[in-house]
Amino acid sequence: MSFQAYLTAIEAKTGLTPRVLVALAHERGFDDPETKAGSIVDWLKSDYGLGRGHAMALVYVIKNGTTINEKHVGTDGVHRDESVELWLDGEDTRPV
Repeated sequence: MSFQAYLTAIEAKTGLTPRVLVALAHERGFDDPETKAGSIVDWLKSDYGLGRGHAMALVYVIKNGTTINEKHVGTDGVHRDESVELWLDGEDTRPV
């Protein structure tokens, strides 16, 4: 599954866009560099029912922002992303 596909699935699973979840994480202080990924994963699992893979995709965005490494763009296979910039504002508003 591509990075973007994880984020898109999060919206389908929770009814919230990734951007909303990132904002909620910020309100809880989870974007603090000292916060461990496990704390964020536990929160996402208990409050939103997300599994580890989906939660870790959000952990990346919470900690690092929306830009991913170019090595994931333009490659073949199921892990291929279209862009180095991830879309957080929901599938319905995603540009084609």
